[in-house]
Formats: sequence, structure tokens, C-alpha cells
Amino acid sequence: MKAYQVTKFAAPIEARDIATPEPTGTEVLIKVHKAGVCHSDLHIHDGFYTMGGNSKLELGERGLKLPRTMGHELYGEVVSGGPDAGDLPIGEGRLIHPWMGCGECAVCLAGDENICMAPKSIGVFMDGAYADYCLIPHPRYLVDIGDLDPAIATPYSCSGVTVYSALQKALPVADNEWLVIMGAGGLGLNAVAIAKALDVKNVLVCDLDDSKLEAAREMGASETLNSGQADAFKQLQKLTDGGPRAVVDTVGAEATSQLAIGALPKGGRYVIVGLYGGGLTLPLPSLPLRAISIIGSYTGNLAELKELIELAKSGKVKPLPVSTRPMSEVGDTLNDLRAGKIVGRVVLSN
Repeated sequence: MKAYQVTKFAAPIEARDIATPEPTGTEVLIKVHKAGVCHSDLHIHDGFYTMGGNSKLELGERGLKLPRTMGHELYGEVVSGGPDAGDLPIGEGRLIHPWMGCGECAVCLAGDENICMAPKSIGVFMDGAYADYCLIPHPRYLVDIGDLDPAIATPYSCSGVTVYSALQKALPVADNEWLVIMGAGGLGLNAVAIAKALDVKNVLVCDLDDSKLEAAREMGASETLNSGQADAFKQLQKLTDGGPRAVVDTVGAEATSQLAIGALPKGGRYVIVGLYGGGLTLPLPSLPLRAISIIGSYTGNLAELKELIELAKSGKVKPLPVSTRPMSEVGDTLNDLRAGKIVGRVVLSN
């Protein structure tokens, strides 16, 4: 089969012919139809995350082995299963929950495999969706999307469930309060759509790109703010009547964190999912004195993905702007994403 792999960190993606995997045990073989391109792939491709103080978290030292087929947003056809996989919907399409753990620890058994200490996520620690086929360790990760458009539903397995989980931590936000979304990329636009589906009345989106802010307004944002302006902090506080009750930061940069945390009123909540990188310095007494919460949120669990799919099936979630490209253009698509040229999400097709 054809697989598009990282063979060396920061080097061009290579198209390689490799053996099609054979499922054993509980494994399920999926023929890839759709694969979403995520900003996290840029960090995986680079091989590191940028930490504070000019330091880096090297992924090669954290268990990411090369060559690796990236791609963790996957929709495809169930082809076959191992002898212990049970009855499978052979020939049917399924969305895959990619955030897999060891399946045996207390965290996994509680349903939170996404924060397992021994992750087995596809496209990161196991080969993923930028290929003709992908091997899934267990049929429990197959999610039925019903009549949803697969191109629209595919990003729900990462960008959708990531912000859905973050919103569960950020809410409630009363009708006279504000929710702020930092960033209007794929994550941010999905956050707007899902927040509105969850009946959040007032949503403000911050970004540096006016075209992306326009997309946020089209997705239902009540207000937008170009956060590159010199008086952005003053404008943010004014637009949110003194500060937002909660912020979901889909960027995770020093500038977005400082703006967001600084704008919170007493009791406000800052939930960060973005991985852009950098550091954060805060005076410790300000945390209890302001009674603010700073919460890290990593992707989402299987139950949350199923809840999101049901919400989308209800028709309440406005579809994210999605463009499709052939799988062979994965390298160019990653370059476009790195350059900030993509509005919404790109989904690759076989």
C-alpha cells in the first residue's frame, strides 16, 4: 500500500510503498477514505514542541519513532478484523476515535484513554491515516456518523472533540456573560459552532487574521477582535463587559495566554488546548486573589466524541468550512497550513 511518512524530522514527507497490515487479535483494518490535516501534525513533523525559556520537548525522546505515518483524523471503510474483534460492520464507513491508551490502567478503565500515560494514538505513536489503510487496535474506537457528510465529520475526531471537551471545562457561561475563543483556525471555528450548538449566547473570537475573523462571524461569533492591535486588551474588556467568564485558547501562544488570563474577572476560567508554544509567568498570589482557574485540556475521550456526533446529527452544529484534496498532496497541504493559508480544515481523500 501507499503511505506518506515522516522518515526524518523536518524533512519532506515521503511517499513509500509498504506492506498492508494484517489485523490480529482485536485489531481492525480500515481502508482510508478521508484524513483530516491538523496543526498538531506540524509539531509531529518537526519533532518537537516549543516550551518556555527557549527549551524544546523532543518527541523522539518521548516515544515517537520514525518512520511514522501521520494523520489522526480518520474516516474509512471497515475491511477486516482479527479473530478476537467480534462482529464488525464490514464494508461500512466509520469515524475513528484516535486518542487511544493502553486500555488497562485506571485512567483508561475510567474512559479517559486520551490522557493515558502510555498513549497509543494513531498518527502519533502508531501509524495513522495518511495511507491507503490503517490498523486500529480495537473495534470500540469505531464511531457511526449516520448521515453526516464524512468530509465534515472527519475533523470532529480531533478539532471537534478537542474543543468540545474544552468547552465542557469552560462552561457554564450565563446569557449575560461572555465566552472568548482565542484563534479562528480549524479548532477555533469548530469551537464557535459547538459553543453556539450548546446555547452559549455571547461568543467573541480573537485572531490576527481578518479573513479568519470573518469566517468566525459566519460560524456564529457574536463579536470578533483583531488581537494584534495595540489596545486589544482594552477592547476585549470593553466588548465583554469587564472580562469574559471563560476563555478557550486554541492557539496556546504566549501572547494569547497573557491577553486571555489578564482579561479574566474574578472566578474566570482559562482553558488551553493550543500547542503553539512558549512560556507563562504569573504572580502566584494572583491566582487565589482572583480565584481564576487555568486548565489544560488534551483532545477528548471516546464518550465525548460520541456526544459530539449526536449533537452534530441533531443539526445544531454549523459545519466547519472544509476543502478536500487528494492524499498525494499531504506535503503541500502541511506547508500551506504552516504558512497560515488555510481557513477551516483540509481533508485528504483516497
